[in-house]
Order: sequence, then structure tokens, then C-alpha cells
Amino acid sequence: MKTALLLASLLLATAPAYAAPSDIDARVARVLKDTPLIDGHNDWAETLVGRAGDARWTLDLTTLDPAKYDTDITRLRKGGVGGQFWSVYVDANLPGPQQVEATFEQIGLMQQIFARYPTVFEAATTAADVRRIQAKGRIASLLGVEGGGQIDGRFAVLRAYRQLGASYLTLTHSRTIAWADSATDDPKHGGLTKFGEAVVHELNRLGMLVDLSHVNEATMRAALRVSSAPVIFSHSSARALCDHPRNVSDAVLKLLAANGGIVMVNFAPSYVSEQRRLWEAAHNGEIASYNAPPFGGLYIGQPDKAKAALAAWELAHPKPAVTLTMVADHIDHIAKVAGIDHVGIGSDFDGLSELPQGLDGVETYPALLAELARRGWSDRDLAKLAGGNIMRVMAGAERAALALKGEPAATATIAQLDGT
Repeated sequence: MKTALLLASLLLATAPAYAAPSDIDARVARVLKDTPLIDGHNDWAETLVGRAGDARWTLDLTTLDPAKYDTDITRLRKGGVGGQFWSVYVDANLPGPQQVEATFEQIGLMQQIFARYPTVFEAATTAADVRRIQAKGRIASLLGVEGGGQIDGRFAVLRAYRQLGASYLTLTHSRTIAWADSATDDPKHGGLTKFGEAVVHELNRLGMLVDLSHVNEATMRAALRVSSAPVIFSHSSARALCDHPRNVSDAVLKLLAANGGIVMVNFAPSYVSEQRRLWEAAHNGEIASYNAPPFGGLYIGQPDKAKAALAAWELAHPKPAVTLTMVADHIDHIAKVAGIDHVGIGSDFDGLSELPQGLDGVETYPALLAELARRGWSDRDLAKLAGGNIMRVMAGAERAALALKGEPAATATIAQLDGT
């Protein structure tokens, strides 16, 4: 008996000291109380338009159906959210003037939401605004214009967005535009044109963040070369772990560290898992091979046969699972390559058709931080990830704008700078 007790004591003494789940949860709660989480990208406005239609102007946003929405006020509170960059996205295929009109409407929707719930949301444009609003227990609400096409080639439109509260401009969305190459379209410019470089400079002058999510690597490198302020990737992940062009390579991560910027990690399954990315490409290929009107497909014009064939393929090729731990892997990788000061969270909630297991909505941020805590992240590092890093980047952009205060506003056109 004495031998058994001695052996048990030795085993306990040499076992690794893992914190109990309750201890981890308490740590995360303390971190989020002191440093409320700031997410770089949420598409709530787009989803409200698509799912609620005209009811979006009056819909009670306190508690929404989680099968339809990733975001509502109750879940934002549960998730420890103290700041949010709300995307004002519009379709990149629209003509320029229609993109501008739709952007103004999206801005108006978010402003109306802030006005309807003044004890929950308050508009912010600066780091000082964020701190002041968080101190009141409200969610500091910033706007992100998700595509350079939304300025329609006009600096006056960009300045109007800034005056209405926009805090960043994503240089492209899914399409290559007249002055910048997209990650998900054929390149035309080798990165940024002269007008594109002028857009980056004007963003610096205005104190708006340059957002490099959605652009290709040449555009990333050009913007990092031109920008006098830290840049952001509002919702991207690590290309070393998932080779999607929307993600950020290790080489660019090192340039980003020198710039002082930040990658805010995206939850999109095809940006998180390489297996999932390859599966989705194969799945899309199968769809096209079965029925691609008007001339292609094994079962062209026979949708029932095409549907049955796809179902058989899916049964033989199960969709790879994507999980919270995989998202944590991306955060870990970026922290190791660029440094702990250069990573944040940019979920893309309400912009995705599917989410990783364990990250079902805005209430789940604490679970992600808990996973990192279990991996050995300190409270200080968790606080940087949650909101400290993006606050530092915002302050850096404000300092850059102050240094450019004496410069006149940009007025050139694409034709004048690029000769087109």
C-alpha cells in the first residue's frame, strides 16, 4: 500500500501542470474585461439586407435566430466584444456609381442601428474614441469599406466615406479594378498603378487604415512599400498553412512586421484548411462537369441527374472538417513569424456560408482565446490579440495622418495618373 501511494505521489509530481478549464475561463474573462475584443470584419449589414429585406430598419436585433445570423446584441455581449469594424460591403460587379450609392445605403443602415441602440453601440473613428466608448460599456463601432471599386475612382467619394465614419478601405474585393489587382481575379497591373499608390497616400493623409485583405501579393507588397502608416489585413489568414491567395505569405508577414501592421485572422473554412480548400476546388469542378449550360456538362439540361451525380461524389469524398483549433493554428503561426504584436481577429462573421466547428457566432471568441491560453499564451499576449494590437495600429495611422496634415487633398483622376 505504501509503495502504491509513493508511486502515485511521484506521478502527480512529474505530471504537466495544465490549468483547469475554470481557471482558463476566468483568465479569459479577466482579459476581455480589461481589453474588450475588437474584430476586424463583420458582414452583419450585408446579411441583414439579404435576410431581413426592408424589415432590417425595424428588426429587433437583441436576439436573432442563430441559424440565420452569426451576430446579435445578446451574443456580442456574451462574446466580450468591445469594438467592431462593421463591413459596408457591396457587390464588386456593380457599376461604379451603383457601388457608391449602395455603400451610402449600407453606411446609413449601420448608423441607424447605432442610433436605435445608443446604450449598446457608439460610432468611433479613432483609438481614443474606442477607449472612451469601451469605458462606458458600449461597443465601439467602426466602418470598413470593403472594396476600392466603391470609391468609383474618385478621391472626393473616399473623403465623403471618411466624413461619414469609415475607418478603412479594402483596396479591392473579388475583382481586379482599374488601379489594383485582386487575389481572386486575373492581375492586370502588377500590383498598384500610380493612381493606386495615390489612394494609399490619401488614406494615410486621412488617417484611414489601408486594408490589404482581398488583394494579391504584388498589391500587398506595393502598398507596404508606399504606406507611411501601419496597414491591416482585416480578415485574412496564413498562407503557409492554407495556400489560398487571400492569405498572407511568410515573406509578406515579415514585411508587415517592419511596417508595424496587423493580420486579423479570418474564420472562412477554405482560408483555414488546405484540405478544405482543395476539396472545395474539386467540388466546384464536379458541379461544372455535370451541368454547365448552355454547352457543357455530362448531364447538361438534366438537373436531376446532375444532382444525383454530385450527391454520389460527395458521399465518396466527405467534406473535410474545419475547427476552432485550426483557426488557433493560424494565429499561432502569424505570431511566430511576424511577432505577437502583429496578429488580431477578423472573423468574417455573417459573411460566410459555413463556420469552423466551435466558432458558431460572435459569442464564441472566449473559446478561441481559451484555446490559445491552453497553448501557453500569457494574459498580456491574449490582450494584444484581442484588441491591443489593432489599437496600436490605429494610433500609428493617426500619427501618420498628423505628419501629413499640411498636404492638400488628392484631386487627380485615373486618366491623369495612369494615362487610361
